[in-house]
Amino acid sequence: MQFDPFGDPFRQLDRMAQQLVSGARTPMRMPMDVWKDDAGYHVELDLPGVDPSSVDVTTERNVITVRADRATRAAGSREVIIAERPHGQFIRQLQIGDGLDAAGVSADYRDGVLHLLVPVAPSAQPRRVEVSRTSDSTHHEVVQGSPQSREAVGSSATS
Repeated sequence: MQFDPFGDPFRQLDRMAQQLVSGARTPMRMPMDVWKDDAGYHVELDLPGVDPSSVDVTTERNVITVRADRATRAAGSREVIIAERPHGQFIRQLQIGDGLDAAGVSADYRDGVLHLLVPVAPSAQPRRVEVSRTSDSTHHEVVQGSPQSREAVGSSATS
């Protein structure tokens, strides 16, 4: 295990634990990239050589779990010379905040990459609040528009 002063100290321990549990000589990895745009958060996970039917994405509360299996091709009477590519079950869990819509997660698998879209929850999206203006206790009017161009659109009492 190498020391990385800028890395996550628990990542190496997690990799070692996965290696011990799986019995594999190399750690099971599912590298990912995450970015945000107007549609929400995009997560791409590398799963080369994985059969798309083995990919399972579930959401429970604020956790997205991705599971995938890659079978070994060296089975039966073949003599394995080098086996550096990990096989078996890959699992990755992503903790998401309350402002994201776990029920609206969508997934697409193409060219060995699993793409997840995690939309922002409707309750967390910006919304326009209508501002009412009251000049006195008997007069109430609703104002719509931007601060630069406000216009009175209705009145509940006449002046």
